[in-house]
Amino acid sequence: MKDITTQFGALYHPIKAFVVYQKDTADKNIYVEAYDMDKNSYPINAHPLNLKESNQLANALDTSDELTRKFLKPSGLLPKNVLYINPEHDGYAIWYTPAQKVNLFFVDSLAITNGKAFVPPLLWKASKSNLYIYAMDKDMEISEQTILYHAPFFNLYADGKVCMGTVSVKIQADCLLEEFIQEWEQYFFNSYFSHLIEDTSPVKGNIIQLWQTLVCSGKPFPMESLLKNGLTIKKLLS
Repeated sequence: MKDITTQFGALYHPIKAFVVYQKDTADKNIYVEAYDMDKNSYPINAHPLNLKESNQLANALDTSDELTRKFLKPSGLLPKNVLYINPEHDGYAIWYTPAQKVNLFFVDSLAITNGKAFVPPLLWKASKSNLYIYAMDKDMEISEQTILYHAPFFNLYADGKVCMGTVSVKIQADCLLEEFIQEWEQYFFNSYFSHLIEDTSPVKGNIIQLWQTLVCSGKPFPMESLLKNGLTIKKLLS
């Protein structure tokens, strides 16, 4: 048998419980009752919340807020490829990557060899749980009016949302901007492309033949194969 105890995280034990009561009257006054915990983790010693406990609770909540405030915060100067950041609520960022050669992976049924191929300039929009990807025909002079195209990949919905399949996405609540971008790009390019959603091709012509050719030849991505999706960057800022 293998000892895996070293892989366990820190254990947390309950030491305090709080119950919030509210008057069933127009003024809706609040009363908080605190409980200590016995050695079996059962609540005992019910009493009104005292000043010390109030301070402890406030400090704990402030730590939680601090983690949220770190989300999408850059570690230094704002990266040049970042176009927009909205850290509020679920939060999201928009950035772009230039035309580049990347490793791509495909399921066997597509009959496309895994390997390096050029992809067009890409626009990324991501939150903690969702990723949208679009293509652009250039990565210079980007503005709100820049026209977007369908990203030329499998596993994409018509609106650009990526179907992550069985990939387990774990973006931390205090994830800094640079880590956030790196993690999403790795999630996307390190997963296997498998199918077209609703059998709709995001490119002109046969998408399987397109990637078979690009992986084998190493040629630049043919921009003329891109299809417009009717969006501009401005329409993503919401």
